Amino acid sequence: MSSRVRGTLPRPRAEGIGLARFNALTREDALASLLSCCGSRRWAERVAEHRPYPDPESLLAASDEACYDLTAAELDEALAEESLSSQPLVGARGPGTLAAHTALRAAHAEYERRFRHVFVICLDGYRDEELLDQVLSGIRTRLGNEPDEERAVAADELRRLTRGRLTRLTASGP
Repeated sequence: MSSRVRGTLPRPRAEGIGLARFNALTREDALASLLSCCGSRRWAERVAEHRPYPDPESLLAASDEACYDLTAAELDEALAEESLSSQPLVGARGPGTLAAHTALRAAHAEYERRFRHVFVICLDGYRDEELLDQVLSGIRTRLGNEPDEERAVAADELRRLTRGRLTRLTASGP
């Protein structure tokens, strides 16, 4: 599961349309689908202009390259598109959950005050019951980073989130 930490994408996203259908989308539809994966307009334009992709690996490589090439302003744009909905993390139940969510809200506020952007973390590969612990651990650790170091970490987490979203987007549909 990829997560922005507390929620889902704020804009509609096409999931499971398959690579062939993605390649065949109009430019406008491709941009809309790509912007649901990463909020940088330049990133979406770069990825869209290189279609058709022969295989998912080529698409992911193009995405990574475009992510690595984001300017500071483009990274800010992408991070600004990440949502902090109030939905709890999946699997966050049981004793201590309310206290953990209170701690998480406080950590988010401190993170945003310190770094001036939302906290992003890729949670692919973790079980539902591990998500809250991973987020709490990640944000506590990263609050100790220097601003430049944290920008690099956030950019890499955003790249990983984008890869997961693209993988789901181009998976074969139901």
